[in-house]
Amino acid sequence: MSEHKAETIEYPGRTGDMAEKPNDEMRSYRGRDLLLDKRALITGGDSGIGRAVAVAFAKEGADVAIAYLSESDDAEHTKKMVEEQGRRCFTYAGDLGDPEHCRDVVDRAASDLGGLELLVNNVAYQQPVDDFAEISPEQWRRTFSVNIDSFYHVTHAALQYLGRGAAIVNTGSINGLRGNKSLIDYSATKGAVTALTYALAQNLLDRGIRVNCVAPGPVWTPLIPATMPAEKVAEFGEQVPYGRAAQPDEIAPSYVFFASDIMSSYYSGEVLAPIGGETLPG
Repeated sequence: MSEHKAETIEYPGRTGDMAEKPNDEMRSYRGRDLLLDKRALITGGDSGIGRAVAVAFAKEGADVAIAYLSESDDAEHTKKMVEEQGRRCFTYAGDLGDPEHCRDVVDRAASDLGGLELLVNNVAYQQPVDDFAEISPEQWRRTFSVNIDSFYHVTHAALQYLGRGAAIVNTGSINGLRGNKSLIDYSATKGAVTALTYALAQNLLDRGIRVNCVAPGPVWTPLIPATMPAEKVAEFGEQVPYGRAAQPDEIAPSYVFFASDIMSSYYSGEVLAPIGGETLPG
């Protein structure tokens, strides 16, 4: 069963503030040059899944740019880990709920990296509620601006840099596939991410750009104790058949799979759901 501590930390959540740190450094992962000399932009790349993906991509030979809100200590740690693999890493702080910032991040990444072949839309915001009536219009708009609007603005801006053979990987969620009674607005945005993935995969096919989605179940990241009450944090992930939440290190290889032509050249418009032994709904 889950053994997380009953803890809360200040939003947006920093790894250093967590009593129980996630496994998000891909320490046991061995790369095989699957992404050699590729250039990747990862939103929400400072910690959790984003950090694990950044390090995994670096171990596979990619240079990385990461965009994040304000967690500069986490971003610097991720940068250090990427650079330890002999790859370049650029970091950009700012609010991806702002369309202008989304476009600026893409332009800076393409300039700093010298191009762009891989895009990971991973940034997310959530605020659980017990009752739908508790969701204010401001919360609804904030969740959508970060969780789906940024995917549009970043991807739209990236199209001028992404050529044939490029890959886009979107972070969805099991909650976008079945809903979640306490994460209503979050579930709605993640359902939109799934549909966006399906539609973009069809639309960008002639450009030779593959678009896929990773839709995890519960994953232990700083966002959890930063947005959930302590009692829910303590039991986080217990509901899945595995009886625990995933660690980011367990999710990142799915992104490598979708980013690599060698591994997934015949995959586009797919949703890969690492959900701890649960059977997908539908």
